[in-house]
Amino acid sequence: MSWQSFMQAQLAQRRQNSVWRQRICVEHNSGRKLQVDGQHYLNFSGNDYLGLSRHPKVIEAWQQGAAQYGTGSGGSGHVTGFSLAHQQLENTLSEWLGYPRALLFISGFAANQAVITALMSQGDRILADKLSHASILEASMLSNANLRRFTHNSPSSLEKLLAHPTEGKTLIITEGVFSMDGDCAPLIELQQLAGQHNVWLMVDDAHGIGVRGREGRGSCDVHGIKPELLIVTFGKAFGLSGAAVLCDETTADYFIQTARHLIYSTSMPPAQAVALSAALQQIRAADESREQLKQHIEYFRKNSQFRDMQLADSQMAIQPVIVGDNEISLQLSDYLRQKGLWVQAIRPPTVPPGSARLRITLSAAHYQQDIDQLLEALNGFTIK
Repeated sequence: MSWQSFMQAQLAQRRQNSVWRQRICVEHNSGRKLQVDGQHYLNFSGNDYLGLSRHPKVIEAWQQGAAQYGTGSGGSGHVTGFSLAHQQLENTLSEWLGYPRALLFISGFAANQAVITALMSQGDRILADKLSHASILEASMLSNANLRRFTHNSPSSLEKLLAHPTEGKTLIITEGVFSMDGDCAPLIELQQLAGQHNVWLMVDDAHGIGVRGREGRGSCDVHGIKPELLIVTFGKAFGLSGAAVLCDETTADYFIQTARHLIYSTSMPPAQAVALSAALQQIRAADESREQLKQHIEYFRKNSQFRDMQLADSQMAIQPVIVGDNEISLQLSDYLRQKGLWVQAIRPPTVPPGSARLRITLSAAHYQQDIDQLLEALNGFTIK
C-alpha cells in the first residue's frame, strides 16, 4: 500500500465514524466571545476560567516584558534562555505552592513527558488513573516502564495493583480535576496509599490550579496533601500558556540534568514569564472571581433540564453534557452555533467510545444572561 493510499483510507474511516477533526480560524477572541467568519458567538469552549487572558495588567506586563527582554528567549535554559524573569517566576511559584523548587516548561504536555520519561524506565511501574490525559499515557508508554491503569477515581482498584510488589520504582499518577469529565480525584486516599506503599504520587492539576483552594493554590491545597510531584499549567486559569513542575531540591536538580524537554527546547519567552507573574498576582487576589465562577456553575446546574442527554456530575467549570452518539454530538454543536453559542463536540478517542459529549466550560467572565441563552438552547434541543 502506498503512503497516499494508507492516509486516504485512514481519513475516510475517520469521516465515516464522525470523528473527523478540523481547526477553525478564530478572528477575534475576547474570552467571553469569539468571532469566526465574521460571526460573533458566546464562547463556552475555552479554559480561561477567570478571564485573565484579557486582563489589562497581564497584557501590560507582557508588553513591558517584551520591551525589556525582547520577543524570545533565544535558546534553551541550559544555554542562554534562562532569564531573571524565569527565575523570579519559579521562586514565586515555589513559595506560593509550598515546594522547595519549581521548574518552568513550555507546555503542560511537555512537563508531563519530561517528568515521566526522566524518572521512569524499564523495570519501573506507572499506575495511572484510567482517564489520565493523553500526555501522561503517551509519556508512560515512551518511558518503557510497565503502565497499569486503575479504575477511574477508585482507590480500591489502585490498592489491588499496589498489592503486587515490584523491584523497580512505582509512580502513581492522577489529575486533580479531570479535563473531560470535570470530576475531582480522591487525593487524600491516593496520598495515603502512596505513603503506605512507599511510592511517589504525581498530580497534574491543570484544571484545578487557580480556581480551587486558598488563593487558587489548587486541588492539593483543598485536600491538604503534598504530592512528591505537582504539575501546574498556565493555559487555563492563568490565561496564558506553559507549565511548571513543583518538587524538592534533589528532584529539581535531577530534572535539570536529565529532562530532555528542559535541555533541548527553547525556553518560553521572558516576556511570557513576566506576564505569568502578573497573572499569578491576580489569581492570588481573585477570590471574587472564583466566587463568581462558583455561582455560575451552581446556576447552570440548577437550571439544566435536558432531554435525552446527561449532565455529568461535576462541580467544576467543566460541565460535560453526555450525548453518546458521535453524529448527534456534532448536530447539537451545530445547532448551538446557529443560536450564537460556541460549544465544541468532543468525541473518541479523546473520550471513551459511546460517550461523545459537549464539553461546556464556564468562566467568571460570563454574565448570567450568557448562561441563560445557553440553557434556553440546550433545554429546547430534542434528539431525533
